[in-house]
Amino acid sequence: MLKDAICMLYGNGVSIVDREPLYGGDINRAFKLKLSDGNAVFMKANTIENAAFFSEEEKELKALKQCGAIGVPEVLAHGIDDETQTSFLLIEYLESKPKIKNYAEVLGHKLAQMHRFDTQSSIQMSGRFGFSSDNFIGYTKQINTPTEKWADFFRDSRLIPQFKMADRWFDNFTKSKIEKLLSKIDILIPEPDFPSLLHGDLWSGNVLPGPDGNPWLIDPAVYIGSFESELAMTQLFGGFSSTFYNAYDEVLKIPSDFSERLDLYNLYHLLNHLNMFGSG
Repeated sequence: MLKDAICMLYGNGVSIVDREPLYGGDINRAFKLKLSDGNAVFMKANTIENAAFFSEEEKELKALKQCGAIGVPEVLAHGIDDETQTSFLLIEYLESKPKIKNYAEVLGHKLAQMHRFDTQSSIQMSGRFGFSSDNFIGYTKQINTPTEKWADFFRDSRLIPQFKMADRWFDNFTKSKIEKLLSKIDILIPEPDFPSLLHGDLWSGNVLPGPDGNPWLIDPAVYIGSFESELAMTQLFGGFSSTFYNAYDEVLKIPSDFSERLDLYNLYHLLNHLNMFGSG
C-alpha cells in the first residue's frame, strides 16, 4: 500500500497532503507528493498489470547509482496500492536548480566516466553484454539476454525483436533488405574494447540539472553494451552540444569512424518509435 510505504520511509503519522500532477512522460502518470512532515516525493503510477515497469526501473537506477559517476535519483520504494488499484514507484524528488556554468562539459566527462565503469566485476550476469533481466524501452519490452559478443547482442536482442514487431510495415522487398542487413551485423559493428554501462534511453529530455545544478539522469532503460550506441542516441531528438562531445572525447576517445555506424545504432530507437507510435 502507498500509505504504508510512506509511513515506513518517513515514520508513523506521516501522510500525503497533496498530489501535484507532473507532465512530460508518455508511459506513466507522475506526481509530486507533498507530505505532512514537509518532505516531497516523486511518484510514478501505472496499472497493476504494468507493475514490472517499476521493479525493473529500481534495478536500473540502482545499477547507475552503483557506478557513482553521475547524479541519479535514489529509489525509495515500489509496490501495489490496493486502494487505487495502481502500481507505484517512489523516487527522491529532485528540485531542479540553474545549470552550473560548464554543465555540458561536466555531462560529457561524467557520461564517459560512467561508460568506463568496470561492469564485469560489479554487475552479475552470464555474459559480457546484456543485463540481469529484461526491462522496457518506453512501454516496449527490451530483451537483455546476455551474450559474449556485442554484435550478436545488438542483432538478436535489439534489431530482430523490433523488426518482428514492425513486420506489418514492410513489403517483401524491404524484408529482403532487412535480412541482408541482419546477416552483416558482425561485419558492420566492431567489438568494443570493453563493455559499458549504458543509460539506454539517453535523449536530452532524460538529463536534467539536479539540486546542485549538475547533470542528473532519469528514466533509464539500462543495459551493458557498446558506448557507441549511447552516443548515437544522444544525436536523436535534438541532440547535445559540441561542447558535450568534445568533453566526452577527452575522457573516452570517440572512434574516427563512429559516424559510419550512427544510423545503424539509431535504427533500434526509430523502430521502437514506429512500434509505439506508428509511421509518423
